[in-house]
Amino acid sequence: MPHIIVIGAGITGVTSAYELARLGYQVTVLDQHLYPAMETSFANGGQLSACNAEVWNQKATVLKGLKWMSQKTAPLLLNPSFDLHKYAWLIEFLGNIKHYEQNTRDTVKMALLARQRLFDIAEQEQIEFNLEKRGILHFYHTQHDYDVAMRVNDLLCSGGLERHAVTVSDIQNIEPTLTGNYYAGFYCPGDATGDIHKFTLGLAHASQKYGVQYIYGVQVSQLKQHAQGVDVIYHASGENMHADAHVRQTIRADAIVVCAGVNSYSLSRQLGDRVNIYPVKGYSITVQLNDTLSQNNAPWVSLLDESAKIVTSRLGKDRLRVAGTAEFNGYNRDIRADRIQPLIDWVNRNFSLSTEHCIPWTGLRPMMPNMLPVVGRGKRERIFYNTGHGHLGWTLSAATAVMVSQEILAEHPL
Repeated sequence: MPHIIVIGAGITGVTSAYELARLGYQVTVLDQHLYPAMETSFANGGQLSACNAEVWNQKATVLKGLKWMSQKTAPLLLNPSFDLHKYAWLIEFLGNIKHYEQNTRDTVKMALLARQRLFDIAEQEQIEFNLEKRGILHFYHTQHDYDVAMRVNDLLCSGGLERHAVTVSDIQNIEPTLTGNYYAGFYCPGDATGDIHKFTLGLAHASQKYGVQYIYGVQVSQLKQHAQGVDVIYHASGENMHADAHVRQTIRADAIVVCAGVNSYSLSRQLGDRVNIYPVKGYSITVQLNDTLSQNNAPWVSLLDESAKIVTSRLGKDRLRVAGTAEFNGYNRDIRADRIQPLIDWVNRNFSLSTEHCIPWTGLRPMMPNMLPVVGRGKRERIFYNTGHGHLGWTLSAATAVMVSQEILAEHPL
């Protein structure tokens, strides 16, 4: 039985391990943390959002980014300090503007396949993760923003998405807890929300009954590809207090799948590939709905405010996830108060609920310049990738896991 090592126990790594094990492979997953889903899969916006599949490669995005550079509270923030990787990535991003429409359609199609696969997995494995199939409501504050969004909506629908225009009265009927002033919106009834951390934990647990082994608290230090397989050399990570970090261990596989999020960039260079992922920082708050009034006045339908670039997900009776912002600031994981406060202010503007208890979080989205994930074999035999999903990791992971597992099956049949 071929042995496959998956590097990374985030949503893409765990989903890849699950699909490979279901095919019949022996699978081992390595992760630097002590538990699965402890980085970007921990507290994201919670949306399974085919309706958010539009890639960012537009001139308008660049112009907004330049305008917002001096505003610390802007939805998109670029640290102008020189960094070769960052500016090379941005140049490549600009070069993909010409592929905007096709890449958006392709992403929609992938997201629709992934959405159904995830629903099927959750039902089959009986995973509880605060799933809400209530759709996603996008709203706009001005006619100009709505007119621009109308063209985007046509593009998304050309990729197979079911999404239709709604009036102000429709907005209030779909989500009556909203208290702000809105111009119009769009509603995608097929999309959903849930707790990505809970789902990944549940799937990791389910995958173990198919034979997946997890080794937590280890850092991959070297990868050696040769005719007989791939040697993965690792040592205890900084979180692993019960092991000697100086002791190196080696595990051999017939093939490896790199699902290491923003760390995939450095691993790919070691393997002779160029997976040009840049970390794009995002923030979230989890509002604790501790009183009956807040529970009654918090939305159940998932929302996306296009002007603020903020999304919401209701995670059970007593939690509301609010997420947004994109920050180009390297591998910095500091939680900045001036980036968290706009999320709290947005909640206070749009709802009548208490924001007294909010848990802040930040994560690094692994983003490619063309906004498409890297799925498939690298230059060398036995090396595969399922990484670079950007802001759509959860939305796309169930499809890309099937794609990479089928490619492995073709090259390393059981």
